[in-house]
Amino acid sequence: MYTQGLDAPDPERAVAATAAGAGPEARFQERVDAEEKIEPKDWMPEGYRQTLIRQISQHAHSEIVGMLPEGNWITRAPSLLRKTILIAKVQDEGGHGAYLYSAAETLGVSREELIEQLLSGKAKYSSIFNYPTPTWADVGAVGWLVDGAAIMNQIPLCRCSYGPYARAMVRVCREESFHQRQGYEIMLRLAKGTAGQRQMAQDALDRWWWPSLMMFGPSDTDSKHSAQSMRWKIKRFSNDELRQKFVDFTVPQADYLGLKVPDPELRWDEAASGYRFGAIDWTEFNDILKGHGPCNRERLEARRKAHAEGAWVREAALAYAAKHRPTAERAA
Repeated sequence: MYTQGLDAPDPERAVAATAAGAGPEARFQERVDAEEKIEPKDWMPEGYRQTLIRQISQHAHSEIVGMLPEGNWITRAPSLLRKTILIAKVQDEGGHGAYLYSAAETLGVSREELIEQLLSGKAKYSSIFNYPTPTWADVGAVGWLVDGAAIMNQIPLCRCSYGPYARAMVRVCREESFHQRQGYEIMLRLAKGTAGQRQMAQDALDRWWWPSLMMFGPSDTDSKHSAQSMRWKIKRFSNDELRQKFVDFTVPQADYLGLKVPDPELRWDEAASGYRFGAIDWTEFNDILKGHGPCNRERLEARRKAHAEGAWVREAALAYAAKHRPTAERAA
């Protein structure tokens, strides 16, 4: 469902490039341009490999850290049904992180190394998860806006040139679609509720709107990696293109809820067939990336604590695996 409209690979182009004595970089780009998937054992430029390791690992870290803002609401959700739905969602996010780490491992980096980079603060994760969730409406806003922005980012990744990442994203996107609908349904219930519930929903929208727009990354003029990633077809759209798609898709949903997007400059541009919106405060975004967000320290401390407390599980799993390896393998 996500590969519709792709051009078929053109093997004649690759053969022609090889016959002409093109170098490995040129042959690699020929394959990418022909929409062939690059697999782990294929030759790839070192820059391509490092870009994928950085992007996939940051994506995996974001899924794992992203369990925290909503996880603290599992015991406080307003009904048993809401608790079970939220448990399922948080579990999904953990699963996303696990198989994204697996995709990164195909590039020659160990999971242990990736996790150590996260726990040491060397690796980054999405800035959005350094904001608190003070009310139940925030759980709805995270599902509606944050997962909505994630879907906008991730559906094109199902067509990523690197096969393991593209295939992992098919399942991620299917589950994120459920998460977005679940969040919007929470906001819909609140928006149709009491005056206090409607205000709670509006306050959550006010808190999460601008951070959600920042999720797409710096503007195209300031992005260091976007152009090369698009040439390699790791990405299919620029940051600004995806941000615009998100705004155009989400504003009508807010209108349906009867909520007001917190942007006095927001307006429909008939000529552009899209919404014009105000300037983003990139100072806030950069401060969070530097570790100065509302919950940066809290999020990393929670991950370090969980990692330390889970050490015995990892040790037991390794011991069990060693004990039950085939005899010939143990002897070797």
